[in-house]
Amino acid sequence: MLGCVIHGQGDLRVEELPVPSAGPGQALVAVRYGGICGSDLHYWRHGGVGDFRLREPMVPGHEVVATVVSYGAGASGPVPGTAVAVHPATACGTCPECAGARANVCRETRYLGSAARTPHVQGGFSALLAVPARQLRALPAGLSPRRAVLAEPLSVALHAVRRAGDVRGRHVLVTGAGPIGCLVVAAAKAAGAARVTVTDPLPRALEYASLAGADTLVRADDPAGPGWPSETDVAVEASGAAAGLDTCLRLVRRGGVVVQLGMLPPGSSAFAGNLLVSREIELRGAFRFDAEFDEAPALLAAEPRFDALISAVVPVADAVSAFALAADRSRSCKVLLDFGEPAPQVPLSA
Repeated sequence: MLGCVIHGQGDLRVEELPVPSAGPGQALVAVRYGGICGSDLHYWRHGGVGDFRLREPMVPGHEVVATVVSYGAGASGPVPGTAVAVHPATACGTCPECAGARANVCRETRYLGSAARTPHVQGGFSALLAVPARQLRALPAGLSPRRAVLAEPLSVALHAVRRAGDVRGRHVLVTGAGPIGCLVVAAAKAAGAARVTVTDPLPRALEYASLAGADTLVRADDPAGPGWPSETDVAVEASGAAAGLDTCLRLVRRGGVVVQLGMLPPGSSAFAGNLLVSREIELRGAFRFDAEFDEAPALLAAEPRFDALISAVVPVADAVSAFALAADRSRSCKVLLDFGEPAPQVPLSA
């Protein structure tokens, strides 16, 4: 079966991988689409993301929609042939974080396509994938597999907005109009935000933010340009740049909330830390998601505008060019890998 493997910085290959089988408690699924995430791009371009570094070849990918093929011993779920979204996290269920309903920061979690652990957790960019059956979510009626690929990144955005608290009637600033930033816009509007302002240096990225529902678009590289707010109630930093965090701290109101969602570069980052003190700003991190993955499909099914965030669908055989397109934010927002319909020889029952 075909799959993508990152062997090191700048070294992405499409190659034949061993065919997996469903073990006890697992489901075997045939991957239909995989969304290329910013973390996948970081592993490819830089050999790591944040403090997570590649130490061995790894299959990337954690934004996966698939078709159920079969189940292993003791496993059950949506009937074979059902289109499903795959929750990419396997939490331990026993650590203090899991016990405290914060499984998204489980210290023993296994996340598809992640180098946070060694051996790395192999990801979902392969034609067939074996995962715990409990991580499958049948797609609701009216939700196409193509749009459903956004369930994972939308869950990240929903969690970030939830971390900000009640945004109803509030003015929300989002720094960074990549795929996650655009989905934060949509999540904030769905949560009742009265106004969302988005900053980014790229005009094309701001166009995508507008399609996601942003009210005001600001060129981040033009400090004297129009649209800059005097202050906002909440700010979500989605660019992964220290300059974005600095902007959030300077523009959020006194007593406001800043959510750091973008993964900052490794090591120390400079930002206006004294403002946390003098303005009593609350700085909160947002990492992945948990129950939000159960909410995202319904929101996607109800809102056709999400289709506009999908820039291209590329056959997996052309994954290298797809990654290059996804990395060019002047030309793309969300790029999908297409693994095709399940092959006829794949059984549809255990």
